[in-house]
Amino acid sequence: MLSIDFIRENKELVAEAAKNKRRKIDLDKILDLDLKRRELLKKSQSLSEEKNKLAKESDHEGARERGKEIKESLRKSNEEQTKLEMELQTLLSQVPNVPLPEVPVGGEEANQEIKTWGEVPKFDFTPLSHIELSQKHDLVDLAVGAKVSGFRGYFLKNQAAILQTVILFWTMQKLTQKGYTPIIAPSIVRVFSLFGTGQFPWGEGEVYKLNDEDAYLAGTAEVPVTAYYSDSILNEKDLPKKFVAFSPCFRREAGSYGKDTKGLYRLHEFWKIEQVIIGKADIEEAKKLHEELQQNCEEILQALELPYRVKLMATAEMGEPQILKYDTDTWMPSREAYCETMSNSIMGDFQARRLNIKYRSGESTKFCYTLNNTAIASPRILIALLENHQQKDGSINIPKALQELCGFDTISHE
Repeated sequence: MLSIDFIRENKELVAEAAKNKRRKIDLDKILDLDLKRRELLKKSQSLSEEKNKLAKESDHEGARERGKEIKESLRKSNEEQTKLEMELQTLLSQVPNVPLPEVPVGGEEANQEIKTWGEVPKFDFTPLSHIELSQKHDLVDLAVGAKVSGFRGYFLKNQAAILQTVILFWTMQKLTQKGYTPIIAPSIVRVFSLFGTGQFPWGEGEVYKLNDEDAYLAGTAEVPVTAYYSDSILNEKDLPKKFVAFSPCFRREAGSYGKDTKGLYRLHEFWKIEQVIIGKADIEEAKKLHEELQQNCEEILQALELPYRVKLMATAEMGEPQILKYDTDTWMPSREAYCETMSNSIMGDFQARRLNIKYRSGESTKFCYTLNNTAIASPRILIALLENHQQKDGSINIPKALQELCGFDTISHE
């Protein structure tokens, strides 16, 4: 959330940012409510001062009558302030963050490719899709998955089940060795964490609500882990705090009706290792941490021997809380395209303000900066692994980094 002071002092910048992120906001209404709120506060303060002064003259009949009038005026003023504050906070919660100057303006066409790695495979045979490979080796059962779980349901079987488990463990172990705190996060979260991370109000349609009051299923460990320090004041010397978080994830995919209905690309239920950092309010340090998060996910893809590209995302391709975002897309032969597998973002203090996460710096406190990036998400990554490493005889080679943990180096029909 942006502070009202920042909005008041940077109206044109905030309006332009919302326009570029393609979000409608009512800045005039926000500033009008803010002005009325401040006028009421000033009036209440003046009345309180008069009330205190009259208290010293309580024996005077006129003073007593005036005191009653002031008391009633203060009651009405407080009621109006509460109403104004609620309306103002609702409107403020709909204002997106302001991107950094280097972010390109526009939609998908404005995204900038900044890096590629690896060679896109050139097969001397007709390659199979991950669906065909899965049927050949009995790795995934989509039909029974849909029968048991519903639309986009699936079962991972045999080597695919082992492969997913190994990838998740291997990734978590790798980042733990880099100094990240391993954490297994809950998937059931309360609404404040979804609001705090900026999932609400914008992404509410993508979130599953449970029957229990104030209980939702998170679509990423970013939600519970970022909320871990809500309403806390941290020590500057302890920052940044770095987490590698494992959790099952759930998304309704309400906005993707009719898209990617076959296979493992777009699912309601999946597993993910997420990187989350809570740091100081220092944009240069945040940029360095952002590059660190990016290096981590690239090292993972390189170890898995998967070609990828990195994009600097344009304003309309960013989420509402983000000020800078990279997407890392991995090559998927059956789709004949690079497809998103990681998303790396700096949020500034947007989430920390909504979650009230601060740190003590000298005699003052400041709101923290937050960052996050996918380390690995499965089974989507299995698409790239199975398809890129398939062989002419239909077998699938396992990357060397995973072979020892898997206990096999090839998936074969023999």
